[in-house]
Amino acid sequence: MKNWILFFGLVGTLSSGMAQEKSIKALSQELRTIGENDQKDRAQIEYIQSKYGSQSPEMNALWKSIGTNDSINIIKVSAILDRYGWLGPDEVGEEENRTLFLVVQHADLPVQEKYLPMMRKAVIDKKAKSSSLALLEDRVALRQGKKQIYGSQIAWDMKNNRNYILPLEDPDNVDKRRAKVGLPPLTEYIAYWNMKWDPEQYKKDLPEIEKMQQLKMK
Repeated sequence: MKNWILFFGLVGTLSSGMAQEKSIKALSQELRTIGENDQKDRAQIEYIQSKYGSQSPEMNALWKSIGTNDSINIIKVSAILDRYGWLGPDEVGEEENRTLFLVVQHADLPVQEKYLPMMRKAVIDKKAKSSSLALLEDRVALRQGKKQIYGSQIAWDMKNNRNYILPLEDPDNVDKRRAKVGLPPLTEYIAYWNMKWDPEQYKKDLPEIEKMQQLKMK
């Protein structure tokens, strides 16, 4: 009888392990689909904006679609994070792991504040990238009315028709902070938006930039 009990116990253990493995595979596929959904409309932003304008009905419709998708995605990702924690790339895959960050990055502030500590721990546990965490840290800080640390958050000034870096703490040492988390120098980063980094000029512009940010938050 004991042998039969041991046999069924072993079968149960193996079945449980197989179910868990299947669950991880299913999670990976789900995250892959969520990631595609997160990016499909965002890939059209530059094209729609350049063709129809930033204030056009077409652009407004695109933002509405992005917002709807983000709301659906965060429900799904929250369910995963709450049950399984921050799954690492060795568990679900590189892109699928990145999807966890992207969906949280595109969520509302309360959701970001909820999962920020989890992502901080995930970085320590090698389950998330410090460079991605830096972007989330910046976005949360700005939404909380603080200055960003790494200079990752860029905004569009419609009045002057130009991009600008949202309020940044200690501009003179930003590249040192960026290097510590694996981000390239700010000069390289903002070149994508055809911007140039001049710390001295930025410090002169900062009071006006902070005023614009305060008005946005009202």
